[in-house]
Amino acid sequence: MRLFLLSLLIPFASCSTDHLSTPAKWERPPAPMARYWWFADDIQLSDVRQNLEWLRDQGFSGAEIAWVYPLPSYANREDTTYLPRDEWLGKSWQYKVAETVRYADSLGLICDMTLGTLWPFGDSHVPLDQASVRYGEDHPQEIILTWEHPRRGRVIDHLNPEAYHAYFNRLLDSFPASLPGFRQAGFIDSWEVETRELWTPGLEDEFESRYGYDLLPIIDSLYQSGYEHQLYDYRALISEKVIGFYRAFDSVLNRKGFLSRGQCSGAPADIISAYAQMDIPEGEAMLYEPEFSQIPASAAILSGKNLVSAESFTCLYGWPRQYIREEQTADLKLVADALFANGINRIIWHGKPHSIGQEDSINFYASVHLGPEGTLFQDLQPFNQYLTSVSSLMSEGHPYTDIAVYLPTEDAWINGEMPIEKQFIWAKDYYEMRYQIFPEELKGYHPTWINQEFLEKAVWDGEQLTVGEGAFQQLYVDVEWLNMMTMDRLLELAKEGLPITLKQIPSPAGTISNQEFQQKIDELLAQASVSKVFAPNLAPLLSGNQIPPFRARETEDGLILFVAQPESERLLFPIAYGQSLDSTLQTIDLLLTYEEQEYSLPLRFEPYQSLAIRLGNSGLEQIDVQYVPSTPTLRNEQIPTPWMVE
Repeated sequence: MRLFLLSLLIPFASCSTDHLSTPAKWERPPAPMARYWWFADDIQLSDVRQNLEWLRDQGFSGAEIAWVYPLPSYANREDTTYLPRDEWLGKSWQYKVAETVRYADSLGLICDMTLGTLWPFGDSHVPLDQASVRYGEDHPQEIILTWEHPRRGRVIDHLNPEAYHAYFNRLLDSFPASLPGFRQAGFIDSWEVETRELWTPGLEDEFESRYGYDLLPIIDSLYQSGYEHQLYDYRALISEKVIGFYRAFDSVLNRKGFLSRGQCSGAPADIISAYAQMDIPEGEAMLYEPEFSQIPASAAILSGKNLVSAESFTCLYGWPRQYIREEQTADLKLVADALFANGINRIIWHGKPHSIGQEDSINFYASVHLGPEGTLFQDLQPFNQYLTSVSSLMSEGHPYTDIAVYLPTEDAWINGEMPIEKQFIWAKDYYEMRYQIFPEELKGYHPTWINQEFLEKAVWDGEQLTVGEGAFQQLYVDVEWLNMMTMDRLLELAKEGLPITLKQIPSPAGTISNQEFQQKIDELLAQASVSKVFAPNLAPLLSGNQIPPFRARETEDGLILFVAQPESERLLFPIAYGQSLDSTLQTIDLLLTYEEQEYSLPLRFEPYQSLAIRLGNSGLEQIDVQYVPSTPTLRNEQIPTPWMVE
């Protein structure tokens, strides 16, 4: 079956790309990669070569090596027998990793490497005085089930530059040098450090110097009613230190010839500024819903990065691995299409367990299975080709942008803990931005999250607010709390004429009160460019009664539009087994408005399909991204929910 547009009526109007910056100086193949799990063992290079060849033959562009526990220890964690293996960071380990990188390169594959064993960063070599601690505890945070199991490691102090620089340099001294060609990346996974009352020596003095009061008598009360603004102060200081950690991660890797690729999800930081430190910001689905990827995608736009990856298909049907080896490609495509529509343009499969010989008997928890005996195998090549095609399209040119939306960081820091029904056992606080989505009234526009850092860096020229790869005609602010520096910047921009929607009147965040805040609010509201209601000065890119998730890119010739299958909107973790099942043909009539020209855009979605459209010199044309997965089976089964807080 061929997908098609019912009619394309209005001719192309030329577009301006004056605001677009030059492309990145490095490129990577658009084909997906796979996380490649090495279980602690005496790894045989013959097996490694076979695994890499298998990935190449299935249409993967590379692997990301992740070093984890010896396989038997997952089933029996009480067994403290030390199984034979290549010593962590030892000479044999170094040799085999270097040979793996060289062989991957000979196959035309990228070979990224996690900068540590398991997560978060740490191992048994971390000294006690460089380990992460929580206030009042006399023991450091530990990392278990690593390559070194049953030996326990210490989590590095992410707030202490001496500690994390020593760790980064020690790991990179054991890694092979980056090879020419496609630049390798060092990878950092999601935060996964215990964050409440996170501490480092000297923090109390720095806090009192900045905020004028002693934190120690109230630190155990920060989550109690009445201490919301003290919690905000604490989070603001921690955020600066965590962003410093990510900045160092990037800079040390770059000095060694590597790119940085990473997830900042879960980090107690201004999440946009944290993600902006990465060469390749990375989202995650489904432990984070696809809309979360708008945050790393926004950070990429604001900091001038073109590539945004996503750890994909993790715990698709529930945590840790429901229906392992029974996964259905149509369900994966539903998630991938949602990720593309939310700003992702590279898929990282999660993942490929290291297999020995010709056997495919090893699983990794919290994953979909990549192997010749899984149900996905028969579809891997054509599905990866589909992912490659869409990734390639979503890498052309530059992101289309129109409205900047202030991410409500102050609200999240002050609000503290989420209601029980929103909590996971590993995620309890609002600061993670797990459920943050764009306002419904911006439907059809192409909004981008923005924060204080990038408002400060942005320039308003009377027509556009430009920063990084973004050019915005309006700023949308809907927050209960606001810090004074952002308040000052909003007032500056409003006086310059930037149209600002201020949906509610914010109050000052934190304990540092500024008597001028209310005065500046009044002054802000008095500006002609400020409105309490959304009064757009431009038409939405897409308008109509039903607007599916979509993503747009500008090129020298015009516009590329990816419109995801309508069922991909607002997917929730976990998806049902066979949730993608569909036999309907949907017709949706939209209006595309671009460069002040209107185009009739009637779309026809056949089952399981998304659409790609190019607006160029010859008008609108369909781009063939058709991929028809095997028809899924729907199971209406109740599965346990061990991830929820009771």
